[in-house]
Amino acid sequence: MFDNDGTLWPENPVPFEVAFALATAKAMLASKPELAEKSAYKALASHDVAALTGDHLRLLMELVMDTHAGRTTKEFDQSVADWIAVAKHPKFGRLYSECTYQPMQEVLALLRANGYKTYLVSGGGQEFVRVWAQQVYGVPPEQVIGTVFKTKYELLDEKPTLTILPEIGLIDDKAGKPVAIHHLIGRTPVMCFGNSDGDHEMLQMTTIGRQPSFGLIVHHTDADREYAYDAKPKSSGKLIEALAAAPRRGWVVVDMKRDWKRVFSFSE
Repeated sequence: MFDNDGTLWPENPVPFEVAFALATAKAMLASKPELAEKSAYKALASHDVAALTGDHLRLLMELVMDTHAGRTTKEFDQSVADWIAVAKHPKFGRLYSECTYQPMQEVLALLRANGYKTYLVSGGGQEFVRVWAQQVYGVPPEQVIGTVFKTKYELLDEKPTLTILPEIGLIDDKAGKPVAIHHLIGRTPVMCFGNSDGDHEMLQMTTIGRQPSFGLIVHHTDADREYAYDAKPKSSGKLIEALAAAPRRGWVVVDMKRDWKRVFSFSE
């Protein structure tokens, strides 16, 4: 089981799905200027980060909901595919899909070469991740678990249609990760790879009282080649409890600065 944001690719300056939502919301605002009357879009237009991220991310989540819900799954998939084909990371100047950690790509390939199935268990949206996971990681859609929006089925003009609803069905983070794994796979993982306290319960589920098992935490310590954070991340990825538990639990902690010769495939 692999977490995605911060484990397989960066989650700074914001998680990539948030970058997608902001870009999509800006395009929506450009085509529908009347949206500027809504507080979330007003904050977006004025680059008011404090307003977007205040009050427990309320306005930011409004934008995420607006850019995901109300579309058919096919429409949403196409919008994600169009975005990830051209969007570039602001720090690295590379396509987001290129900004994956080379050592973790090698782990994915090694496990599959030895007969293991590799699953993504992401706090991000399941629909969002499934669009590109096979292309970027070699993980097929049925092996992607994420936060789920409720959907509605209808037969419209003789076309079977699924529409994304503005309601969360399952939050795949923290204790929600073991629950989602149980519901969607029905088996306990043998290995778990994460980077934050959002993965703590998944690490526990995988390793406590089970042999053989393996748990690994990616510790972001390289401000030059990537980012450095744990207790006080600039966006997501807080790492306190899982890091403290690692020695007692026998989890491997990878120090990005010390242990990784290369961070990205395009790194020198």
